[in-house]
Amino acid sequence: MSDATMQRIALVTGSSRGLGRATAIELAQRGHTVAVHYARGEDAANEVVEAITAAGGRAAAFGADVADTAACTTLLEQVTETFGPIDVLVNNAGITRDTLAMRMKDDDWDAVLNTNLSSAFRLARGVLRSMLKARWGRIVNVASVVGLMGNAGQANYVASKAGLIGLTKTLAREVSSRGVTVNAVAPGFIASDMTAGLDDALKERYLAQIPAGRFGEPEDVAKAVAFLASDDASYVTGQTLVIDGGLWMP
Repeated sequence: MSDATMQRIALVTGSSRGLGRATAIELAQRGHTVAVHYARGEDAANEVVEAITAAGGRAAAFGADVADTAACTTLLEQVTETFGPIDVLVNNAGITRDTLAMRMKDDDWDAVLNTNLSSAFRLARGVLRSMLKARWGRIVNVASVVGLMGNAGQANYVASKAGLIGLTKTLAREVSSRGVTVNAVAPGFIASDMTAGLDDALKERYLAQIPAGRFGEPEDVAKAVAFLASDDASYVTGQTLVIDGGLWMP
């Protein structure tokens, strides 16, 4: 890895578990200093930090409710004070509150949009000035394949992920001339605590829709994020990379 990569600071939101955890570890393995963010899972976040440091990397955990504007500002300040200006921002934090649209409460809509979409905007806005000054930066938004194809019972979640894709394109048009790229990844069915809890018949039904014949692994997504965060992706911006084993083919 280059000396430049070893000096880069990455903030991965929602990185105490799942896709975020895998992404934090992948970036650390590639030489980044990693700010591991959590909302409530402090112990899990500390375990990610320990895994990174045990392998010779550099990391620290930071807690914040990114649904709150002030908390986003404080998070960026704390990471910058600890490590320096953020070079790579991965907006991965997300929640679900699923139900049919006709039954969905305003609180469920607002909570998902604030956590999944508004936080990405606020954090991106907060890091762009330093990225533009440095003429180098990477923002990667973790969307979802359902943001492209829709999904019954997830009006709030789908809207937030579709919004991330639109935000990605707009930011890319605004900042890419200054060496800052903005991209998204759209995972499909990824092996997780949620998929582990599905009964066998439901798993088979989902798998039948996936040409690759398997659920994805968190590392499949993490490696794609790491590519988009690298120098190798300097001419890739405003794009949404679908990682779904062929589930969605427009």
